[in-house]
Amino acid sequence: MTEQSPAPPTPDQMPGYASQIPQRNILAALFAPVAGFGVSLSNMFKPMVTEQYPREPANVKPRFHGRHQLNRYPDGLEKCIGCELCAWACPADAIYVEAGDNTPDAQYSPGERYGMVYQVNYLRCILCGMCTEACPTRALTMTNDFELAGPTRAGLIWEKQDLLVGLSSGMLAPPHPMVAGTKDTEYYRGEVTEATDAQRDWVRENRPDDPSLDGTRAGLAKAAPVGATRAAQQKITAGARREGGAR
Repeated sequence: MTEQSPAPPTPDQMPGYASQIPQRNILAALFAPVAGFGVSLSNMFKPMVTEQYPREPANVKPRFHGRHQLNRYPDGLEKCIGCELCAWACPADAIYVEAGDNTPDAQYSPGERYGMVYQVNYLRCILCGMCTEACPTRALTMTNDFELAGPTRAGLIWEKQDLLVGLSSGMLAPPHPMVAGTKDTEYYRGEVTEATDAQRDWVRENRPDDPSLDGTRAGLAKAAPVGATRAAQQKITAGARREGGAR
């Protein structure tokens, strides 16, 4: 028979060993088995709080991962460059991107390419946020909007127009040239703050009826309307809120 090797020494049997765990007193050792119930017991005597959603807006945390949003630069050009890194990073294969080439007559984003097709399938999306971490231009972010509904399965596949943020003051609806004398790096650094007069002149010459030229809120909204899928979702959400007694 082979001799069994001796059992390895315990930490207390090792020379020079000193435990860093403080010793419990008798009272702490007595209640240690039920210490895990401390949080439950302490909440038993607190008043119960019920969220009154949808009658009142839900209290969503600022860093909550909700609906996606495609952002713009301050002059109105799109931040998405169609690199597809978000689609590669998505663990649920919920994002589909097709890139297009910018041309002098159709400049949608700084640089050479832009996101021509952008889709998010919310039947698959798990709202993990890994796509936003992969985006090199901060074109894709996540909002606090959690009310995602659709009458059909196709109604939960959001297109680029549904995800693209609207135009703000100082922006022009693309396509239009970049700010004169700049490259895409100036856009990435935040050195472009608004549309210039030269850009407005180009739009006025090529698209004289563009509503974003007047700079009013109504004109900006007309130049970048809400997508059909998003509009249908907003209508469904508004109806559900009314039925729930929203104020």
